[in-house]
Amino acid sequence: MKLSKSIEDYLEAILILELKGEAIQSVKIAHFLGVSKPAVSKAMQELAELGFINKAEYGDISFTDVGREAAQQVYERHVVIKQFLINLGVDEVTAEHDCCLIEHVVSHQTFQKIKDFNEKN
Repeated sequence: MKLSKSIEDYLEAILILELKGEAIQSVKIAHFLGVSKPAVSKAMQELAELGFINKAEYGDISFTDVGREAAQQVYERHVVIKQFLINLGVDEVTAEHDCCLIEHVVSHQTFQKIKDFNEKN
């Protein structure tokens, strides 16, 4: 299933917050992404409907197994593409910015070639 850029951003944000050991709450996601709390609320509803998260009313958010897998795939694209850009000589700030744009549109084939390139270098 092809996910929208927005949904991928939310999945990635939740995973990053989780990796930092933080409780996953809408207000933290809003702050992390620089979006409004109502926008997060709408996105969390969509993620729940897609079966990616569990969310208790006014409570913490957690991944379902399917949601965690999707988030890890999105995050892997981010990390791999950022490293590829850095390997090309792009500074870290620009690489971070550019990989956030590229990760949503790169084909599976191109991503795999980037990943293979990183592993060789």
